[in-house]
Amino acid sequence: MAPGAAHPGESRWPRRLARLALVLAALGTPLGMGASSAPNGERTHLASPSTVPGYVALLLVNESPFPGEKSWVSEEDTKATMLSILWVLHNRLKNVPNGYTQSQIASERCNDIIAVITAGGEKGQCDGFHRDASGAFVAVPRVHERVAYLEKCADRGEPGRFARLLDYAQGLADAYVKGSITGADRYASLRSVRGTPVTGNAYSWMTDRDCYSPGGNFVRIPDENQGATGGNRFFTLRKVQ
Repeated sequence: MAPGAAHPGESRWPRRLARLALVLAALGTPLGMGASSAPNGERTHLASPSTVPGYVALLLVNESPFPGEKSWVSEEDTKATMLSILWVLHNRLKNVPNGYTQSQIASERCNDIIAVITAGGEKGQCDGFHRDASGAFVAVPRVHERVAYLEKCADRGEPGRFARLLDYAQGLADAYVKGSITGADRYASLRSVRGTPVTGNAYSWMTDRDCYSPGGNFVRIPDENQGATGGNRFFTLRKVQ
């Protein structure tokens, strides 16, 4: 596992699918049928993943829990997770701290956010997100399967939490591509973690289990510093100067 990887190779999709199936079953919608979608089967909440804002939104949704899933806490918690993940990507791209090179925190030299997401290939920095043989940025099938399912949930009945969360992810991605981030990095002012001097800002996230760590100079942000949201644990960097 590369230092700074977003998640280990384990897929949480089968468990998520089972829980979402229970949610829709309670609503009277069998798994795989969902609700009516927009005319011609077009997406109603997320931009095409072949575009930069659509691809960024795809990652934010894929890495964040939705109602019915194990790590689900609240709408606010999931939104906070999406925002923190976007900040990790931005920090790897633009906020390389003194004493570090970008390759040390992002696996390789990156010129844009797509390069940050796809660094290291399919099992690289963001598991399942990579470039194909032609150089196009793509995601593995399980990512698209889950997001398509969330879209069906969102399109059932009046707009609710599913729709709001998808729209929020796309809104974050759209704003970022236009040059801004809607919301502050909650870890920007962090300077010490249990006595260890740190750089501030988050530079990695992983599934929140004690056995998972990006290693190296990454420092686990503890609960007292709001280091966990949406089933993810965030990491800053040890200060080296």
